[in-house]
Amino acid sequence: MPDGSLSLPARLYLLAWDTTRDELTDTVHVDHLVRAGALTELARRGLLLDDDGIATPVDLDSDTGDAVLDGLLELVRESRPHHWHSWVPLHARVTLDAVREQLAADGYLRAEKRRALGVFPTVEYALERVAVVDALRAEARRILEGPVPTAEVSDRDAAVVTLAAAAELRTLMSRDERGRYKDRLAELAERGGAAGPGTRKAGEELRAALTRAAAPAGA
Repeated sequence: MPDGSLSLPARLYLLAWDTTRDELTDTVHVDHLVRAGALTELARRGLLLDDDGIATPVDLDSDTGDAVLDGLLELVRESRPHHWHSWVPLHARVTLDAVREQLAADGYLRAEKRRALGVFPTVEYALERVAVVDALRAEARRILEGPVPTAEVSDRDAAVVTLAAAAELRTLMSRDERGRYKDRLAELAERGGAAGPGTRKAGEELRAALTRAAAPAGA
């Protein structure tokens, strides 16, 4: 995908931005999607391994040099063991806020300080690089629709599309399209699980957690 410097959680956050309305979509738990992306990235890099469904740090010293990923890795290390799916909602806002701060520092977002109710300080974010988001979305659609063989899709790009689909990210595809591309998404899920030990199990649990979060109440 364009702009290879962006991490997986950062790409997912930007894909959730509706550039036609100039706002973040409200049809998905963006914090859950971003957290799932960060967990996937750590699994891809071999820093989180799967131990019978438990997201397990490989050691106590390795890091990525990325503040968002390293913050989550530290949180996992300092917490009691959890399954992959449990980590999707658990303190997910921490990872979301870290991604926003990182994207603002890199010029993708603009941070605007305000006061809620005229008293409480808060920060709102506006998109600065619309063209980058449109390019990311166009490439994700190309991967979803084909005709690129899944074997030629990178495991990271495959993970982006399948996580977005699991979360029913409407800025990328409609619910009907998710059904239409069911076979393609299954192939991409296999591709996304090819990065290293534990990534397949992690991917299955993370996508299932996002699907549950996206389901209507009472469904």
